Amino acid sequence: QLQLVESGGGLVQPGGSLSLSCVADGHNFDYYGIGWFRQAPGKEREEIVCYSSHVGSTTYSDSVKGRFTFARDAAKKTVHLQMNSLSPEDTGVYFCAAEWYANVCHETMSYWGKGTLVNVSA
Repeated sequence: QLQLVESGGGLVQPGGSLSLSCVADGHNFDYYGIGWFRQAPGKEREEIVCYSSHVGSTTYSDSVKGRFTFARDAAKKTVHLQMNSLSPEDTGVYFCAAEWYANVCHETMSYWGKGTLVNVSA
């Protein structure tokens, strides 16, 4: 079992930055693959970042590559998402998700947080 809690969302102006965090409550955090997803208003949820616990590598969607950075602090059972150069298209609810020993991320990952709202607006 793993519980996930996201934080760090809020209102930011276009061009600004935000840092999201996702804290895990559970055991064996090192063995979980972690994904960040977002859901924009009126759109389906999309995967934007995936950390593979198999190989310890991170992949980014084209929409965030070069602007968002994933970081993992195993000792604190926390992952971070640093988001720079934000635009209104980045507005949405951001979720972290986890799956035991996952190599890829997907909509049916076992554990999900409730999400944190990011609003990019002038």
